[in-house]
Amino acid sequence: MLAATLLLIAMLCVSVLPIMKVPYSEMSPGPTYNTLGQQNGKPVISISGRRTYPTSGHLNMTTVQVTSADYQPSLVSAVIGWLRGDVAVVPHANLYPDNQTEQEAEQQNAEEFASSQDSAKAAALHELGYKVGTDVIVESVVAGSPSQGRLHAGDVIKAVDGTAVTAPEQVAKLVTKHKPGERTVFTVLPAGQSGSAGKGGATKDVTVTTVKAPDGDRAMVGIQPGTSHSFPFSIDIGLQDVGGPSAGLMFSLGIIDKLKPTDITGGRFIAGTGTITDSGQVGPIGGISMKTIAARDAGAQYFLTPADNCAEAARNTPGGLTLVRVGTLDDALKALDQIRSGHTGALPSCSR
Repeated sequence: MLAATLLLIAMLCVSVLPIMKVPYSEMSPGPTYNTLGQQNGKPVISISGRRTYPTSGHLNMTTVQVTSADYQPSLVSAVIGWLRGDVAVVPHANLYPDNQTEQEAEQQNAEEFASSQDSAKAAALHELGYKVGTDVIVESVVAGSPSQGRLHAGDVIKAVDGTAVTAPEQVAKLVTKHKPGERTVFTVLPAGQSGSAGKGGATKDVTVTTVKAPDGDRAMVGIQPGTSHSFPFSIDIGLQDVGGPSAGLMFSLGIIDKLKPTDITGGRFIAGTGTITDSGQVGPIGGISMKTIAARDAGAQYFLTPADNCAEAARNTPGGLTLVRVGTLDDALKALDQIRSGHTGALPSCSR
Protein backbone atom coordinates (compact mmCIF):
# COMPACT_ATOMS: atom_id res chain seq x y z
CA MET A 1 0.00 0.00 0.00
CA LEU A 2 2.82 2.41 0.92
CA ALA A 3 4.68 1.60 -2.27
CA ALA A 4 1.57 2.30 -4.33
CA THR A 5 1.06 5.65 -2.56
CA LEU A 6 4.65 6.71 -3.16
CA LEU A 7 4.35 5.70 -6.81
CA LEU A 8 1.19 7.79 -7.16
CA ILE A 9 2.92 10.82 -5.58
CA ALA A 10 5.88 10.41 -7.93
CA MET A 11 3.57 10.21 -10.95
CA LEU A 12 1.72 13.35 -9.84
CA CYS A 13 5.03 15.23 -9.44
CA VAL A 14 6.15 14.17 -12.88
CA SER A 15 2.88 15.36 -14.41
CA VAL A 16 2.60 18.63 -12.43
CA LEU A 17 6.19 19.94 -12.35
CA PRO A 18 6.49 20.60 -16.12
CA ILE A 19 3.46 22.93 -15.99
CA MET A 20 3.89 24.43 -12.52
CA LYS A 21 4.75 28.14 -12.98
CA VAL A 22 7.24 29.96 -10.78
CA PRO A 23 7.80 33.76 -10.32
CA TYR A 24 11.14 33.99 -12.08
CA SER A 25 12.56 35.63 -15.21
CA GLU A 26 15.56 34.80 -17.36
CA MET A 27 18.53 36.79 -18.64
CA SER A 28 20.85 35.70 -21.42
CA PRO A 29 23.77 37.28 -23.33
CA GLY A 30 22.64 40.02 -25.71
CA PRO A 31 24.33 41.69 -28.68
CA THR A 32 27.38 43.92 -28.27
CA TYR A 33 27.95 47.18 -30.11
CA ASN A 34 31.27 48.75 -31.02
CA THR A 35 31.02 52.38 -29.96
CA LEU A 36 33.77 53.14 -32.51
CA GLY A 37 31.92 51.41 -35.33
CA GLN A 38 28.65 51.61 -37.22
CA GLN A 39 25.15 50.30 -36.69
CA ASN A 40 22.72 50.03 -39.61
CA GLY A 41 25.18 51.92 -41.81
CA LYS A 42 25.57 54.90 -39.47
CA PRO A 43 28.27 55.67 -36.88
CA VAL A 44 27.30 54.74 -33.35
CA ILE A 45 28.92 57.99 -32.21
CA SER A 46 28.85 61.03 -34.51
CA ILE A 47 30.66 64.26 -33.62
CA SER A 48 30.34 67.50 -35.54
CA GLY A 49 31.77 70.95 -34.87
CA ARG A 50 35.10 69.60 -33.64
CA ARG A 51 37.99 67.77 -35.26
CA THR A 52 37.94 63.99 -34.82
CA TYR A 53 40.66 61.39 -35.37
CA PRO A 54 40.78 57.88 -36.88
CA THR A 55 40.23 54.97 -34.50
CA SER A 56 40.92 51.26 -34.66
CA GLY A 57 40.05 48.28 -32.54
CA HIS A 58 36.86 47.90 -30.55
CA LEU A 59 35.26 49.50 -27.51
CA ASN A 60 32.16 47.34 -27.28
CA MET A 61 29.25 48.02 -24.96
CA THR A 62 27.45 44.86 -23.88
CA THR A 63 23.80 44.02 -23.33
CA VAL A 64 21.59 41.30 -21.88
CA GLN A 65 18.36 39.90 -23.23
CA VAL A 66 15.49 39.44 -20.77
CA THR A 67 12.22 37.56 -20.91
CA SER A 68 8.99 39.53 -21.18
CA ALA A 69 6.99 40.77 -18.21
CA ASP A 70 4.26 38.17 -18.72
CA TYR A 71 6.67 35.24 -19.06
CA GLN A 72 6.62 32.69 -16.26
CA PRO A 73 8.79 29.60 -16.63
CA SER A 74 7.79 26.22 -15.34
CA LEU A 75 9.66 24.89 -12.34
CA VAL A 76 11.48 22.45 -14.62
CA SER A 77 12.50 25.24 -17.02
CA ALA A 78 13.77 27.34 -14.11
CA VAL A 79 15.84 24.45 -12.75
CA ILE A 80 17.33 23.82 -16.20
CA GLY A 81 18.17 27.53 -16.43
CA TRP A 82 19.90 27.45 -13.04
CA LEU A 83 22.02 24.56 -14.22
CA ARG A 84 23.06 26.27 -17.47
CA GLY A 85 26.00 28.63 -17.57
CA ASP A 86 24.66 30.91 -20.30
CA VAL A 87 21.30 31.76 -18.68
CA ALA A 88 20.63 33.61 -15.42
CA VAL A 89 17.37 32.83 -13.63
CA VAL A 90 16.40 35.68 -11.30
CA PRO A 91 13.28 36.64 -9.31
CA HIS A 92 10.71 38.28 -11.58
CA ALA A 93 10.65 41.34 -9.30
CA ASN A 94 14.35 41.98 -10.04
CA LEU A 95 13.51 42.87 -13.64
CA TYR A 96 9.95 44.12 -13.19
CA PRO A 97 9.64 45.65 -9.70
CA ASP A 98 6.27 46.69 -8.29
CA ASN A 99 4.45 44.62 -10.94
CA GLN A 100 5.85 46.88 -13.64
CA THR A 101 4.48 46.19 -17.11
CA GLU A 102 6.75 45.52 -20.04
CA GLN A 103 5.81 48.88 -21.56
CA GLU A 104 6.63 50.67 -18.31
CA ALA A 105 9.95 48.83 -18.08
CA GLU A 106 10.82 49.78 -21.66
CA GLN A 107 9.98 53.43 -20.97
CA GLN A 108 12.15 53.43 -17.85
CA ASN A 109 15.01 51.76 -19.73
CA ALA A 110 14.75 54.30 -22.54
CA GLU A 111 14.90 57.19 -20.07
CA GLU A 112 17.89 55.63 -18.28
CA PHE A 113 19.63 55.08 -21.62
CA ALA A 114 19.13 58.73 -22.60
CA SER A 115 20.37 59.88 -19.20
CA SER A 116 23.44 57.63 -19.44
CA GLN A 117 24.32 59.10 -22.84
CA ASP A 118 24.12 62.60 -21.40
CA SER A 119 26.37 61.70 -18.46
CA ALA A 120 28.78 59.87 -20.77
CA LYS A 121 29.18 62.96 -22.91
CA ALA A 122 29.68 65.18 -19.85
CA ALA A 123 32.25 62.82 -18.30
CA ALA A 124 34.20 62.51 -21.57
CA LEU A 125 34.31 66.25 -22.19
CA HIS A 126 35.25 66.99 -18.58
CA GLU A 127 38.11 64.51 -18.97
CA LEU A 128 39.28 66.31 -22.12
CA GLY A 129 39.06 69.76 -20.52
CA TYR A 130 35.97 71.11 -22.29
CA LYS A 131 33.44 73.33 -20.55
CA VAL A 132 30.03 71.69 -20.10
CA GLY A 133 26.86 73.66 -19.35
CA THR A 134 23.83 72.47 -17.38
CA ASP A 135 20.16 72.75 -18.37
CA VAL A 136 16.94 72.05 -16.48
CA ILE A 137 14.88 69.56 -18.44
CA VAL A 138 11.63 67.64 -18.37
CA GLU A 139 12.96 64.30 -17.15
CA SER A 140 9.65 62.46 -17.44
CA VAL A 141 5.96 63.13 -17.99
CA VAL A 142 3.29 61.40 -15.91
CA ALA A 143 0.84 59.41 -18.05
CA GLY A 144 -2.63 60.98 -18.03
CA SER A 145 -1.38 64.27 -16.59
CA PRO A 146 -2.15 67.68 -18.18
CA SER A 147 1.43 67.81 -19.49
CA GLN A 148 1.10 64.64 -21.54
CA GLY A 149 1.31 65.52 -25.23
CA ARG A 150 2.34 69.09 -24.45
CA LEU A 151 5.66 68.71 -22.67
CA HIS A 152 8.06 65.91 -23.52
CA ALA A 153 10.99 64.17 -21.85
CA GLY A 154 14.13 66.03 -22.87
CA ASP A 155 12.50 69.44 -23.32
CA VAL A 156 14.76 72.14 -21.84
CA ILE A 157 12.83 74.36 -19.43
CA LYS A 158 14.04 77.91 -19.87
CA ALA A 159 11.35 79.68 -17.85
CA VAL A 160 8.03 79.20 -16.05
CA ASP A 161 5.60 82.11 -16.29
CA GLY A 162 8.43 84.30 -17.51
CA THR A 163 10.76 83.53 -14.59
CA ALA A 164 14.08 82.06 -15.69
CA VAL A 165 14.72 78.53 -14.42
CA THR A 166 18.23 77.48 -13.38
CA ALA A 167 17.54 74.54 -11.01
CA PRO A 168 14.98 71.67 -11.07
CA GLU A 169 13.49 72.56 -7.67
CA GLN A 170 12.43 75.97 -9.02
CA VAL A 171 9.87 74.36 -11.31
CA ALA A 172 7.64 73.01 -8.54
CA LYS A 173 7.88 76.26 -6.58
CA LEU A 174 6.73 78.28 -9.59
CA VAL A 175 3.93 75.86 -10.50
CA THR A 176 2.57 75.73 -6.94
CA LYS A 177 2.12 79.50 -6.93
CA HIS A 178 -0.99 78.68 -8.97
CA LYS A 179 -4.25 77.19 -7.80
CA PRO A 180 -5.45 73.94 -9.40
CA GLY A 181 -7.23 74.79 -12.66
CA GLU A 182 -5.10 77.83 -13.44
CA ARG A 183 -2.79 77.98 -16.40
CA THR A 184 0.99 78.11 -16.28
CA VAL A 185 3.28 78.88 -19.20
CA PHE A 186 6.48 76.93 -19.82
CA THR A 187 9.12 78.38 -22.12
CA VAL A 188 10.98 75.37 -23.51
CA LEU A 189 13.55 74.39 -26.06
CA PRO A 190 12.06 71.21 -27.56
CA ALA A 191 13.85 67.91 -27.03
CA GLY A 192 16.50 67.20 -29.64
CA GLN A 193 17.43 70.85 -30.17
CA SER A 194 19.70 71.27 -27.15
CA GLY A 195 22.68 69.08 -27.97
CA SER A 196 25.06 71.94 -28.77
CA ALA A 197 24.78 74.52 -26.04
CA GLY A 198 21.19 75.24 -27.03
CA LYS A 199 22.23 76.40 -30.48
CA GLY A 200 20.19 75.83 -33.60
CA GLY A 201 16.80 75.72 -31.90
CA ALA A 202 14.08 78.20 -31.06
CA THR A 203 12.19 78.26 -27.77
CA LYS A 204 8.41 78.09 -27.65
CA ASP A 205 5.76 78.77 -25.03
CA VAL A 206 3.62 75.84 -23.89
CA THR A 207 0.53 76.49 -21.77
CA VAL A 208 -0.47 73.76 -19.31
CA THR A 209 -3.54 73.85 -17.05
CA THR A 210 -2.69 72.76 -13.52
CA VAL A 211 -4.60 70.11 -11.58
CA LYS A 212 -4.87 69.25 -7.91
CA ALA A 213 -2.09 67.01 -6.63
CA PRO A 214 -3.29 63.64 -5.29
CA ASP A 215 -1.51 64.22 -1.96
CA GLY A 216 -2.86 67.69 -1.17
CA ASP A 217 -4.38 70.94 -2.42
CA ARG A 218 -1.31 72.15 -4.27
CA ALA A 219 -1.25 72.59 -8.04
CA MET A 220 0.73 70.26 -10.29
CA VAL A 221 1.25 69.67 -14.01
CA GLY A 222 2.58 66.11 -13.97
CA ILE A 223 6.25 66.36 -14.85
CA GLN A 224 9.47 65.36 -13.15
CA PRO A 225 12.17 68.01 -13.75
CA GLY A 226 15.83 67.08 -13.86
CA THR A 227 19.11 68.25 -15.31
CA SER A 228 20.82 67.74 -18.62
CA HIS A 229 23.89 69.27 -20.21
CA SER A 230 24.71 71.59 -23.06
CA PHE A 231 27.91 70.91 -24.93
CA PRO A 232 30.30 73.07 -26.96
CA PHE A 233 29.70 70.91 -30.05
CA SER A 234 27.32 68.20 -31.21
CA ILE A 235 27.71 64.58 -30.10
CA ASP A 236 25.09 62.13 -31.31
CA ILE A 237 24.73 58.52 -30.16
CA GLY A 238 22.69 56.66 -32.73
CA LEU A 239 21.75 53.30 -31.21
CA GLN A 240 18.16 52.10 -31.30
CA ASP A 241 16.33 49.44 -29.28
CA VAL A 242 18.85 49.53 -26.43
CA GLY A 243 17.94 50.55 -22.89
CA GLY A 244 19.28 51.00 -19.40
CA PRO A 245 22.19 52.98 -17.96
CA SER A 246 25.01 50.44 -18.21
CA ALA A 247 26.67 51.66 -21.45
CA GLY A 248 27.82 54.96 -19.95
CA LEU A 249 31.48 54.02 -19.49
CA MET A 250 31.90 52.63 -23.00
CA PHE A 251 30.20 55.64 -24.60
CA SER A 252 32.57 57.97 -22.72
CA LEU A 253 35.60 56.00 -23.93
CA GLY A 254 34.29 56.00 -27.51
CA ILE A 255 33.85 59.78 -27.45
CA ILE A 256 37.33 60.30 -26.02
CA ASP A 257 38.90 58.01 -28.62
CA LYS A 258 37.33 60.00 -31.44
CA LEU A 259 38.44 63.35 -30.00
CA LYS A 260 42.02 62.40 -29.07
CA PRO A 261 44.89 62.09 -31.56
CA THR A 262 46.00 58.96 -29.68
CA ASP A 263 44.28 55.74 -30.77
CA ILE A 264 43.48 54.61 -27.23
CA THR A 265 42.72 50.95 -28.04
CA GLY A 266 45.87 50.33 -30.07
CA GLY A 267 43.77 48.07 -32.29
CA ARG A 268 42.77 45.73 -29.44
CA PHE A 269 39.28 44.30 -28.96
CA ILE A 270 38.03 45.65 -25.63
CA ALA A 271 34.53 45.36 -24.24
CA GLY A 272 33.04 46.53 -20.99
CA THR A 273 30.14 47.87 -19.02
CA GLY A 274 29.33 50.28 -16.21
CA THR A 275 27.21 53.29 -15.41
CA ILE A 276 28.98 56.63 -15.28
CA THR A 277 28.44 59.91 -13.49
CA ASP A 278 29.20 63.38 -14.80
CA SER A 279 32.41 63.32 -12.78
CA GLY A 280 33.53 59.97 -14.22
CA GLN A 281 32.65 57.56 -11.39
CA VAL A 282 31.88 54.06 -12.72
CA GLY A 283 28.97 52.23 -11.07
CA PRO A 284 27.77 48.61 -10.96
CA ILE A 285 25.26 47.03 -13.32
CA GLY A 286 23.08 43.92 -13.49
CA GLY A 287 23.66 40.76 -15.50
CA ILE A 288 27.46 40.93 -15.39
CA SER A 289 27.98 37.20 -16.05
CA MET A 290 25.79 37.36 -19.15
CA LYS A 291 27.70 40.41 -20.40
CA THR A 292 31.10 38.75 -20.05
CA ILE A 293 29.82 35.80 -22.09
CA ALA A 294 28.50 38.21 -24.75
CA ALA A 295 31.87 39.96 -24.85
CA ARG A 296 33.84 36.72 -25.18
CA ASP A 297 31.51 35.45 -27.92
CA ALA A 298 31.96 38.73 -29.83
CA GLY A 299 35.76 38.32 -29.75
CA ALA A 300 36.80 40.61 -26.89
CA GLN A 301 40.18 40.07 -25.25
CA TYR A 302 39.68 42.41 -22.29
CA PHE A 303 36.58 43.34 -20.30
CA LEU A 304 36.39 46.60 -18.33
CA THR A 305 34.50 45.58 -15.18
CA PRO A 306 32.99 47.93 -12.57
CA ALA A 307 34.79 47.36 -9.27
CA ASP A 308 31.54 46.48 -7.48
CA ASN A 309 30.81 43.74 -10.04
CA CYS A 310 34.29 42.21 -9.95
CA ALA A 311 33.67 39.44 -7.43
CA GLU A 312 30.59 38.16 -9.28
CA ALA A 313 32.28 38.40 -12.68
CA ALA A 314 35.38 36.57 -11.44
CA ARG A 315 33.34 33.55 -10.31
CA ASN A 316 32.53 32.60 -13.89
CA THR A 317 35.02 34.33 -16.19
CA PRO A 318 34.72 32.97 -19.75
CA GLY A 319 37.91 31.42 -21.09
CA GLY A 320 40.15 33.78 -23.05
CA LEU A 321 38.72 36.96 -21.47
CA THR A 322 40.75 39.13 -19.09
CA LEU A 323 38.72 41.08 -16.54
CA VAL A 324 40.03 44.58 -15.75
CA ARG A 325 38.74 46.29 -12.60
CA VAL A 326 37.77 49.96 -13.01
CA GLY A 327 36.24 52.42 -10.56
CA THR A 328 36.51 55.61 -12.60
CA LEU A 329 36.85 56.77 -16.18
CA ASP A 330 40.45 57.64 -15.40
CA ASP A 331 41.04 54.03 -14.26
CA ALA A 332 39.72 52.81 -17.60
CA LEU A 333 41.95 55.17 -19.58
CA LYS A 334 45.02 54.09 -17.59
CA ALA A 335 44.13 50.44 -18.25
CA LEU A 336 43.84 51.15 -21.97
CA ASP A 337 47.29 52.77 -21.86
CA GLN A 338 48.69 49.58 -20.37
CA ILE A 339 46.91 47.35 -22.88
CA ARG A 340 48.05 49.49 -25.79
CA SER A 341 51.66 49.45 -24.63
CA GLY A 342 51.64 45.72 -23.91
CA HIS A 343 52.27 46.15 -20.17
CA THR A 344 49.29 44.00 -19.20
CA GLY A 345 50.94 42.30 -16.23
CA ALA A 346 50.12 45.27 -14.01
CA LEU A 347 46.46 45.55 -15.03
CA PRO A 348 44.12 45.75 -12.00
CA SER A 349 42.31 42.43 -11.96
CA CYS A 350 39.07 41.10 -10.49
CA SER A 351 39.11 38.51 -7.73
CA ARG A 352 36.33 36.54 -6.07
